[in-house]
Amino acid sequence: MCQLCIKKEMKNLIWTALAVITVFTSCKNEKETTKKVVPERIQPIEIAYNFEKSNTWFNANKQSGNNLKLVMALNRMDESNLVKADSILIPKDFSGDIAYYMPFPLEVSNLEEINKIILFSYKTQSFAAYENGVLTYVGPTSMGREKDKTPTGLFFTNWKAEETTSTFNDEWELKWNFNIANKLGVGFHQYELPGYPASHSCLRLLESDAKLLYSWADQWVLENDQKVKLKGTPVVVFGDYDFKAPKPWLQLKANPDALKISQSEINDLIAPYLPKIKEAQTKRENSKV
Repeated sequence: MCQLCIKKEMKNLIWTALAVITVFTSCKNEKETTKKVVPERIQPIEIAYNFEKSNTWFNANKQSGNNLKLVMALNRMDESNLVKADSILIPKDFSGDIAYYMPFPLEVSNLEEINKIILFSYKTQSFAAYENGVLTYVGPTSMGREKDKTPTGLFFTNWKAEETTSTFNDEWELKWNFNIANKLGVGFHQYELPGYPASHSCLRLLESDAKLLYSWADQWVLENDQKVKLKGTPVVVFGDYDFKAPKPWLQLKANPDALKISQSEINDLIAPYLPKIKEAQTKRENSKV
């Protein structure tokens, strides 16, 4: 073969190789970009709090939906209980997204490879949902009372129902119920939030939050209606609540960071559960579901 032909052939091979590398890099970057989507958030100018009379504040702000939801979240109360309260915690600046006022970090490095996960903090009576390490949803909860504590550890969502009857009392109708411990009858759902842990071991939510998680989390997949073929979304319940101490969020007036949960805390918390979570996720991804 002539030298001119050889040079031409080598040039073509180089361009082909560069094209393959470019395509591979582009696909890789596209995958990484679509895998981790960070939402645009508005950060408040100031995070500080005061106490105000509930009736006074509510009558002046009941038409402001976003402000009301933030105050309900801060006080771990639904609207009916907020109205009945004496004094409530109010932020001085309402301009930011709710994520900045709640305890959970906006991103968690140990969760970057986890498609979906829900965390419930007993100490702060709050929940957080993450997608690939990015905070997606956050809000208040009312977990198990002292004599009926919510079990802690790793669970997976299983079956769900828009409305079901409580196993504790058949007069209690539970909306947007998603079970996480089938044999124990524990799940998250809409129900009264009185401003402290009051449930019979379930994880109570505001209705708006219950509906979001109901649609967002995955159900299990059963084989022959009996054996669990694929697990649902991982749920980690952690921490302790001091039932004899004042409500921990009351500390926020003196120290706005009093309840903050650091990224390193979540990383340490999740580390022992990661093998099981990744195993369940890989199995689900490799299935046709």
